Amino acid sequence: MNVEENLKESIRQAFQQLYQYSISEADLVLQPTRKDFEGSHTFVTFPLGKQLRKSPPEIAQAIGGYLKEHTPLISQFNVVQGFLNLSIADRVWLEAFSQMLENRAFGTFPDNGQKVMVEYSSPNTNKPLHLGHLRNNFLGYSVAEILKANGYRVVKANLVNDRGIHICKSMLAYHKFGEGETPESAGMKGDHLVGKYYVRFDQEYKKEIEALKAQGKTEDEAKKQAPIILEAQDMLLKWEQGDKATVNLWNKMNGWVYEGFAQTYQTMGVDFDKTYKESQTYKLGKDVVEEGLRMGVFFRKPDGSVWINLAEEGLDEKLILRADGTSVYITQDLGTADLKYHDFQLDKSVYVVGNEQDYHFAVLFAILKRLGRSYADGLFHLSYGMVDLPSGKMKSREGTVVDADELMAEMMETAEARTKELGKIEDFDSDSAKELYRVIGLGALKYFLLKVDPKKRMLFNPEESIDFQGHTASFIQFNYARLSSVLRKAKQSGIVTTPDQFQSVAQLFSSERELIFLLSEYPAKVAEAGRTYAPSIIAQYVYDLAKAYGRVWTEVSILGETDESVRSFRVALSQLTAQTIRQGMSLLGIQVPERM
Repeated sequence: MNVEENLKESIRQAFQQLYQYSISEADLVLQPTRKDFEGSHTFVTFPLGKQLRKSPPEIAQAIGGYLKEHTPLISQFNVVQGFLNLSIADRVWLEAFSQMLENRAFGTFPDNGQKVMVEYSSPNTNKPLHLGHLRNNFLGYSVAEILKANGYRVVKANLVNDRGIHICKSMLAYHKFGEGETPESAGMKGDHLVGKYYVRFDQEYKKEIEALKAQGKTEDEAKKQAPIILEAQDMLLKWEQGDKATVNLWNKMNGWVYEGFAQTYQTMGVDFDKTYKESQTYKLGKDVVEEGLRMGVFFRKPDGSVWINLAEEGLDEKLILRADGTSVYITQDLGTADLKYHDFQLDKSVYVVGNEQDYHFAVLFAILKRLGRSYADGLFHLSYGMVDLPSGKMKSREGTVVDADELMAEMMETAEARTKELGKIEDFDSDSAKELYRVIGLGALKYFLLKVDPKKRMLFNPEESIDFQGHTASFIQFNYARLSSVLRKAKQSGIVTTPDQFQSVAQLFSSERELIFLLSEYPAKVAEAGRTYAPSIIAQYVYDLAKAYGRVWTEVSILGETDESVRSFRVALSQLTAQTIRQGMSLLGIQVPERM
């Protein structure tokens, strides 16, 4: 039973009976009633005054009266100017709740037959993952889970940038200064060791630039003529030519990085169904370039370089292939887009990439449309804002990034300290306590990064993220643990929660009505989050749900209720709330502990 749809249908009938008027979908909009007025749903009559030649308050009063008299949905109503505030009858809420309780697939949608790829992470193999990667990975994973709940068949993909001059910088620094160091001998994860040499390259490069400037070179000349950058460029050329020693070094160092990444991904709780590597895809786009030239989509300039003019799309001319025949990023992305579609016959493809690449993806999608790709309309760039720290912007090459592994470990340590402060772990053994700190720490980090609209740039403050009373995962987890305690005790007492056990319940408290109303909105929130690729919608919803349950906890007795039917209902309400919180948090990639 969908309360809102039934209510809309009753309003349609009211307009037909009272005014012989067929109200349009655009005018039939319900919104949540403001907290300072009675009711759960508000219908706005202002847009209808002109058509019906009546004042909005008069229309609202007439519709409200009709609904109360002719439908069992409405228990009472009130009119504030042109706002018709409607209170749903308790019997209707109880019937709706019973149906939600019995719906085993509550909050998930059936298979819609469409396949979507969510591409996220996209690390470089010259450095470990950092705070920015955390937002990317958590966002990509959550969007993938939300799309699954919406009935899509989801492919989680990772496109690893494992080639290019930046990779050669780490390789060259290791070759020159590494002295055979390995992750084992250094006592470091492989990705951290390789990142160490990326920083070392930058340090040596800066020294050489300063030395050349002291000899009278300009900054630009010094950057181009520094011996170490020339050596890195030569190493890239050797790699592209398949030089055995260079390729062996590349394989060894990339192997270290992949082992390190695997550990980090496991700690993060993210995974992938398919991994693409740019070293295997960067040449694919050249075939697309030839196709585009034949079609007249691209054109060649006198120097031999290939371009496209995207003025019609409000963009400008874009280089597609260099004069020497080497690829640019857009070249390989064209080839990879074709490969992804060939591999999976996708209906949609979501690229989770920071907003500094907005222009790049606008160009990529415009080119694919010009080329007539059937999948082009299903492409979407999930552009997200950067993550700043109280101390300022991060720079990988200078070694000033916030390392993902270190931050996750610090969050778990903070969770341990905060939990011990509250004195809530006396009955936990060592392993259980450690697992609790992991769940709280990672949950706090994920929630803090996901509760903000993806498009917004954000400031990450670790101290704010773990607060058992704030807008945090810790608050939600604490309330879930409280719910779990209620349900454990109810089970021990043999309380049955099937709808037939509470048929005789006739009246609800306001907090119970609010909670049922919020629960009824869950499927719509899942649908909205999937439509807009916004985990922040789920994050806000679950927080609101946890708060609403807190009000029930305060207002009524649950296990201490003497009326068996009412007690059964309240335990069932706790049960569905716990299930929905657990389900919603899982869409964010966040676990909820049974005890805290």
